[in-house]
Formats: sequence, structure tokens, C-alpha cells
Amino acid sequence: MSLFPTIPSGDNPGDRTRPLADRMRPRTLDEFVGQEHLVGPGKPLRTQIERDDIGSLIFWGPPGTGKTTLAQIIARLTKAEFVEFSAVLTGIKEIKQVMADAERARQYGTRTIVFIDEIHRFNKAQQDAFLPHVEKGNIRLIGATTENPSFEIISALLSRSRVYVLKPLIEDQIVELLKRALTDGERGLGAMKLRASDDVLKKIAAYSSGDARSAYNVLEVAASLALGRVDNKDGNEAGAEISDELVQDALQKRVLRYDKAGEEHYNLISALHKSVRNSDPDAALYWLGRMLEAGEDPLYIARRVVRMAVEDIGLADPNALSQCMAARDAVDFLGMPEGNLALAQAVVYLSVASKSNALYTAYGAILGDVERTAAEPVPLHLRNAPTGLMKVLGYGQGYQYAHDLEDKVADMQCLPDNLTDRVYYRPTDEGVEKRIRERLEEIKRRRSQAMKGSSRNQKTESGA
Repeated sequence: MSLFPTIPSGDNPGDRTRPLADRMRPRTLDEFVGQEHLVGPGKPLRTQIERDDIGSLIFWGPPGTGKTTLAQIIARLTKAEFVEFSAVLTGIKEIKQVMADAERARQYGTRTIVFIDEIHRFNKAQQDAFLPHVEKGNIRLIGATTENPSFEIISALLSRSRVYVLKPLIEDQIVELLKRALTDGERGLGAMKLRASDDVLKKIAAYSSGDARSAYNVLEVAASLALGRVDNKDGNEAGAEISDELVQDALQKRVLRYDKAGEEHYNLISALHKSVRNSDPDAALYWLGRMLEAGEDPLYIARRVVRMAVEDIGLADPNALSQCMAARDAVDFLGMPEGNLALAQAVVYLSVASKSNALYTAYGAILGDVERTAAEPVPLHLRNAPTGLMKVLGYGQGYQYAHDLEDKVADMQCLPDNLTDRVYYRPTDEGVEKRIRERLEEIKRRRSQAMKGSSRNQKTESGA
């Protein structure tokens, strides 16, 4: 007698209480759509499955790409017991119990595949609980995650597993799945004799963002709406039509793949920042819209936009920072969705503004010197002398008040002795920085003249 429940086989097509996405779940690799780079003929994962040599696996990819389905297919083809865990609901106690059952089952020649959905939600102690059983071969572990395994899965478990990256399904693949669901009379909607144009199916596919489960859910709702509008007295054998209007009602709001605490959050803000840096306002606006529509905190975006202004534009266009701060205040004052245009204005301004990272580079060089060089004392002539003792000690001696000088530039060293000739800020020829560079060249010339004048005065005093 098996210690475990059997894998859901999908062989009960009459059970219409199950969601369409579950009923239409592929049962073989030939039915599986997408991920050809993994399960196509001769590809690595398919070869492992056919050789019955899968070991432990981590499937990393966005929702609705077939991670759970692949795990179930593997269990079916390799004739292994299938135990499914949800990282949201399972604790250490349940893990230990299943591991003990798996160890006993192995003694009777039964193999066990433990599938963990959302494995990234397991803490370190929970993940550690699987290690000895993976090493002994009591279980084959298959984990599914939407987050980068490098950051979310302990290194010991990661080193004992093969990581496979699943890609979002493309539009044509989702359309193929939807057509299959419409015509399948056993598991799908075929008995309803529904009709849907290619354009309608493409709309569902586009709005699902590569998530097959989401596309199935929309189709199922749209099918129910279509049947509800059919006049049964007419006995229309052609079936109801799923129209664009019904799909719009079923969609309500587009599904955007996003996790404000996960990798996609950082991917999108990175795309926004790099589009701004590359002076591409169209791309920058697109990524901004993606983040806002997915529910990102607009004040987080505002903070990052301010960072872009000082890192990539700086003094080439000093107004950039003012624009970003004004956008931040507008978002704070108006809220959303009214504040989104303020952010859009700031993003476009940054995209078309003159670019310079001279200030960013200068500050980085300064931090390097602060870290690597000796922290020499402030030169005496730059120190204030509020007491008599400090004056006696030389504080402030030799200081030159620039406003009293004709050129407003003194021959006076302001850096520590060990950094006296260091140049950090090197303005570019972009925007306002071109004028700043010319001004710095003028200051350098005046300082040189002041040095010559000081040298002549010293010689005169010495001669006298």
C-alpha cells in the first residue's frame, strides 16, 4: 500500500468543479507547450527524463509557465510517488513526517518526488530539513520558484540541484492552448460549442503576460458570460461567440507580472534608469508605466528618479534635480493616479537632458581616497581660531579672505598635504558643465597668477 496520495492524473474529465487551467494541464511531454529549450527533442531536461536520471531540480520562472505541470509529468513518466508541498502552508513538522515516510518507501523500492511550490518562501531551517534526504537519495526534490534561486535558496541545496530557467509563454503558444481548450470536449470547453476569433484569442494571450493559467482563467470567465447571453429557446447549434466585449468584461484589469519585493522589481527599475541614461524617453516612459500599473509605490520611483538626476545628469543640467523634487512633491500632494504625469514629466526631462556623470565619478574618487589615504589633519590656515590659545597655536594663520582679493581667488592650499594636487571633479562639455569647465579653467589661471604674485612679493621682502 502506498504511503502517499497518488498524483492527480487529470483522468476525471467529468469533474467540472476543477478550474479549466487544472483540467487542461498537459499529461505528457508531447502535450506540453513552450520551454522547447528544455523539453524539445534532444534538449537537456527531456534527455534526463527519458533516461530516468533527473536528480533534484529547481524550476525558476514566472507564474503560469508549466513548473508544476513539468513536475507532475516527470513523476508520471518515472513512476515515482508524488508529494506536493506548499511553502506557504507547510512547517518543519510536516516536512519531517514526509521525509520519514519517503525513507521507508525507499526500503520497499518506491521512489518519491517531493515537489515544493514557491520554495523561496521556505526559511533556511526548513530548506535544511531536506538536505540529508536529498543526499541519501530518499527523495528527488523539485522546487518551483518565481525568484532568483541564487538569492532565495540555500547554497547547500542549490549545489545539489540542477537549475532550469522557464521562459514566459509567447503569444502564439498561449493562443494554441486556448484553441485546444475550446475544442477539447473531454477536459475543456468543447461541449459548449463556443466560437472565438483569432483576434479575441490573441487579446487574451496579450493580456495574460505569458501566464497560461491566467489566460485559461480569462477564457473560462468569458465562456460563462457568453453562455449566459445565449437564448436557449433558439436552440443555436453553432454555439455562443466569445466576443471582444466579453473578453474585456472578463479581463477587468490586465495581469502584469510584478513583485515589489522580488527580482522583477529590480529588473524594471534598472530598465527605467538605463533608458533615461541612454536618452530614450519612449523606453523610459514605457518602463515607468509598467511599474506604476503593476502597483509600485510611486514615492519609491520618485526617489529613484531623483537619484538618476544627480548620478547621470548632475551639473550638466542643474534644473533636472529641481524637476525631480517637484515631481516628488506633486506625487505626495496629489496621490495617484493624478501624480503619474508628474513622474512622467520628470522622466522625459531626464531622458532629453544633457548627461554627465562627472560629479558621480568625482565623489566615488573621493570616497576611495578617504578609504585608502591617511586622514591628515585640516591645514592650520583653514581652521577657525575662536580662542587666544588657538591663535597662539597658529589656527587661522595665513588664511586669505577671497572677497578681499581683486580676482577673488587666493593662492591657498585647501586639500591636505598628501592630496594637494588631486583633481576630482572633471566637468564635461555637456550642457551647463561646459560653462563650469570654462569657469574652472579661469579660476586655475587666476590662481596661477596669484601664485606668481605671491612669489614676487616674497622675493621683494627677502631682498629688502
